[in-house]
Amino acid sequence: MGWITAILASGPARKAMGLILTAAAILLFLLNLRRAGERAGRLTERLSTSERTREIQRQMLDAASNRPADRDALAQRLRDGQF
Repeated sequence: MGWITAILASGPARKAMGLILTAAAILLFLLNLRRAGERAGRLTERLSTSERTREIQRQMLDAASNRPADRDALAQRLRDGQF
């Protein structure tokens, strides 16, 4: 155990340990950035999908509000060529 502390107490070993710790910190930072980017991409896709769904529902409601009231009104529309 004493020889490990003697090695780590030397100047070059300390520098190497510092570089290794710095590289590990940078690697972890980059991996976290990648994960955050993936999460943001999924949220963007979910927002886009929900906007498309809302637009389709709005179109369906508009179409439903313009529908004929009964069969006679439907027949009249077909005779007039409004479909």
